[in-house]
Amino acid sequence: MSQHGFDLPPTATRDVMDRRKELADRACDALTQAGLPTFQGTSQDAPGANVLVESLADGGVLVEWRTQKGLTTAAANILEIGVDPTNLPYAIRHYETVQNCMRDAVLQILASAGFDVGKADAHTYGGAVHVKGVCP
Repeated sequence: MSQHGFDLPPTATRDVMDRRKELADRACDALTQAGLPTFQGTSQDAPGANVLVESLADGGVLVEWRTQKGLTTAAANILEIGVDPTNLPYAIRHYETVQNCMRDAVLQILASAGFDVGKADAHTYGGAVHVKGVCP
């Protein structure tokens, strides 16, 4: 891609991706044991904890919370028409509250299960949880 004037970011090696996949599987198991609907990958549109394995070299294992489509769509539709950020409509405030509460819950559940976790870079990954590893 460098012939077009930009370089793609480096991707993780196969060995790193294998370790990330194993970590993602363990995180899924911990979230499922806690009673949360959990799945891996981007193909499903179901609500719950979506565990993703990021292939970029500086990526990792991420957990995003997905709400039911109706809540997400309501907030997105309002944002499309434009809103005053100092007076957000109920649908957007509710959506953001759910996202923040569930991110914090996922963080605490995974930390309690022995994972090294933190909030992911919001600029790159939004409100996701970054699963860094398993604590010794």
